[in-house]
Amino acid sequence: DVQLQASGGGLVQAGGSLRLSCVVSGFSFDEYNVGWFRQVPGKGLGGVSCIAYTDNSTAYADSVKGRFTSTIDNAKRTLYLQMDNLKPEDTAVYYCAADGFHRGNRFLTSRRLQIRYWGKGTLVTVSS
Repeated sequence: DVQLQASGGGLVQAGGSLRLSCVVSGFSFDEYNVGWFRQVPGKGLGGVSCIAYTDNSTAYADSVKGRFTSTIDNAKRTLYLQMDNLKPEDTAVYYCAADGFHRGNRFLTSRRLQIRYWGKGTLVTVSS
């Protein structure tokens, strides 16, 4: 079974950093595009980052470019999202996800049903 398990959320002050982790099982990183989405309670889902399995190219939402970095550790079967210079508007539940078709900006703009696999969310709260 494919599983994604996200962790690392918490409370941080504006300007601070957090690193989210997503441990995957049931597939390898050379099979699926992987990335992160976030959802503010009461609002829609938004793509944050994507790493394409074909060439490891990355895509980021404009709102996080230059502040967030996503990487993969194959040995640990873990996808990371390093979040620096956090802002209150980054407060959301963050989800890791995987899909074999959508990549890049198509991944970021996908709706929930368009992405095949999802992990449970981890809450990030940024205080001002």
